[in-house]
Amino acid sequence: MHHRRQFYPVPPGGTRPFRNVGQPGETESDLTGGRGVASLRSPSGGSPAKLMSSPHNPTTGTREAEAPLTVDALVAYFRSGAKDHGRFKIGIEQEKIGVRDDGRAVPYEGVGGLAELLGDLEGRGFRATREDGHVIALAREGDRITMEPGGQLELSGGALATASTCAAALDAHVREVAEAAGPLGIRFIGTGIRPFGTLEEVTWLPKRRYVVMRDYFPRHGRDSLLAHQMMKLTATVQANFDYASEADAADKIRTAYGITSIVTALYAASPIAFGRPTGHKSYRAAIWLETDADRCGLLPFVFQPDFCFRDYVAWALDVPMFFVVRDGVYHPADKLTFRRFMAEGWHGQQATIADWEVHLSTLFPEVRLKRYVEVRGADAGPMPMARALGALWRGILEDPEARAAAWALVANHPFEEREALRRAVPTAGLAARFGKRSVRELAVELCRMAAAGLQRLPGGAADAQLLEAPRAYAAAGRSPADDFLDDFEALGGDPAGLVRRWELRPGPGPAASPSPSAPASAAGP
Repeated sequence: MHHRRQFYPVPPGGTRPFRNVGQPGETESDLTGGRGVASLRSPSGGSPAKLMSSPHNPTTGTREAEAPLTVDALVAYFRSGAKDHGRFKIGIEQEKIGVRDDGRAVPYEGVGGLAELLGDLEGRGFRATREDGHVIALAREGDRITMEPGGQLELSGGALATASTCAAALDAHVREVAEAAGPLGIRFIGTGIRPFGTLEEVTWLPKRRYVVMRDYFPRHGRDSLLAHQMMKLTATVQANFDYASEADAADKIRTAYGITSIVTALYAASPIAFGRPTGHKSYRAAIWLETDADRCGLLPFVFQPDFCFRDYVAWALDVPMFFVVRDGVYHPADKLTFRRFMAEGWHGQQATIADWEVHLSTLFPEVRLKRYVEVRGADAGPMPMARALGALWRGILEDPEARAAAWALVANHPFEEREALRRAVPTAGLAARFGKRSVRELAVELCRMAAAGLQRLPGGAADAQLLEAPRAYAAAGRSPADDFLDDFEALGGDPAGLVRRWELRPGPGPAASPSPSAPASAAGP
């Protein structure tokens, strides 16, 4: 089959492209202690004129007096994340799309819905966070389970020492969720986008944070034509890494930005949406090209040799805020920037470091800085690839020799070529070209560099075994998207058969290599 024509698919009964848009919530990794704002209220909770003093903790509403924020304080916030190498940890975040046996979306409410699933998991020792009586998050030990706007179930795994321990924890999580979901008629599939049904069939998660976010884009979002699809339909797998110093963080961020589009191509796993091929290998990545250019994409300044925390602070200060949170209420900020918030206040409120943390969680570049480095460019896909992501990035980012080699692979390109690659990869995948080389060639090199880097890191030999799946894909010039397209053709697009083929299946050990000509899901973990 040929799926090369690029287009934004028109869902049944819809128009192209969508204009009712929004933005997903994010959860904090355990690398920073899980400070999220998941339990906050919607804007209807009160008027700005009646706000009380600025809370230090926006989740609880605790109010503490603070000195006025300065740019130096925001830079110091990032510097405070530095850790000794011996304390470095990895965090994995995986989103999963729940479907019925016939591919239909699973609602939050009702018999066999996601609320019932969360209730079952709560009975397994998780602590629940509720809003208006709805369970919206679960926590147990270092792990946190949250829900994205379209009901995507996300694990934010505890921070662990190696990629192989993260993979084992991910296996255990998927196994436990499947055990709870099966009796409810819920199956979780490993794809980067919901493959079947219409946008309207996906119900909104009853989470107050999303009320403001989904209303923001029609009025304020820049180039946000597909943001509503991003909120409801997409799924990713991400990895988080510590840094030893500002210079170490800058080097990791620059390198990660340099190779993120290559990882996107290798991990492409979203070619089917609205029940048919989209013409993209990663339709998820294509959607992000049409989601608020103010806060998404590549950041040009990270490629400068003197890039530092202050540059990221300067960028974040001028990104419009979604909201100001006070006493558990989300108040739309009407495109107020954090820089203005610091200088002028907002309805008598003073900006706090907690406000800064909330604002950082609403920025969505390809590589994000908090008090750790978050790499965000991969589609959620079959388990062998999800389990391998931490190993791939760890081998490149944590080993200085591998990191230098990876940067050398992509260093001599102007920003315009990097942005052009970002825009070519969603459709062309590994067949895209970067300068004189194909992305497939670069992906083969990255996998080799990661494997070598892991051999020089503590626990890296076990981590390196996880790379078998991405190495096999790169060598064959294929990604999970190619397998999904083969599956779609072989099964005549039958949703029930494809759900069985694409259902996530954990494995007890390192992933086996997929056959380049066989569906990834059939290869086994």
